[in-house]
Amino acid sequence: MLGPAQARKPARMSPRPPIVGIPCDHRMVGHHPFHMAGEKYITAVRDAAEAVPLLIPVLEPSLATADLLESCDGFLFTGSPSNVSPQHYGGVAPREGVLLDEKRDSTTLPLLKAAIAAGAPVLCLCRGFQELNVAFGGTLHQHVQEVEGRFDHREDRDADLDVQYGPAHEVRVVEGGLLSRLVVLKHFKVNSLHAQGIDRLAPPLHADAIAPDGTIEAVSLPGAKSFLLGLQWHPEWRWRDNDVSRAIFAGFGAALRDRTQS
Repeated sequence: MLGPAQARKPARMSPRPPIVGIPCDHRMVGHHPFHMAGEKYITAVRDAAEAVPLLIPVLEPSLATADLLESCDGFLFTGSPSNVSPQHYGGVAPREGVLLDEKRDSTTLPLLKAAIAAGAPVLCLCRGFQELNVAFGGTLHQHVQEVEGRFDHREDRDADLDVQYGPAHEVRVVEGGLLSRLVVLKHFKVNSLHAQGIDRLAPPLHADAIAPDGTIEAVSLPGAKSFLLGLQWHPEWRWRDNDVSRAIFAGFGAALRDRTQS
């Protein structure tokens, strides 16, 4: 039988899982606007980072950044078929037919800088990687395949998804960045499904991995308060089957749990 002191002792609560905010794309489906994110990103947050995914609508006006920082422990900025609008980095007007998503830009660009300044763990993939570079003052090539000496980094859209997301080219890991601390391999192959790419690297960022044609494929921020990694490729695709992808999401998840328990 418990004594009075023992009976009053509260039960020890297990720490709650971290919450990861995922800004959505804004799309028209028929005549109606939708806010959406790819399931592969959502399930990677849940299963690979062991966190709770929370979709963030990209409303106009945008949700208050301070409210998002209060509600989320970290953030994942996803890939998308849309381009970052060139007005945000002084680029030329996009060609006809290029998909933009300025509602997403209005939410993600200020949120990125604020989240990193606040010490929230942040993982940026594909479009998110490009947003990261633009948010910190860098520029983009809108059509990397047309830059002299560069590969065609786009996928074959007529191929099966396993082919589109299959290994496309090698990257070389550069010492001194977060990626070099997360992965053992110094050369490995990645998938490639993008037309935009980094032109001028934002001054505060470090190039963590480079493709053989000179395209920057990964970046981090020296001195960042927490986990901050941008990748041009898609580690969320079949992450269980890839040692590098597992290491990246494990590092992201560990940083999230550190933040919720501190």
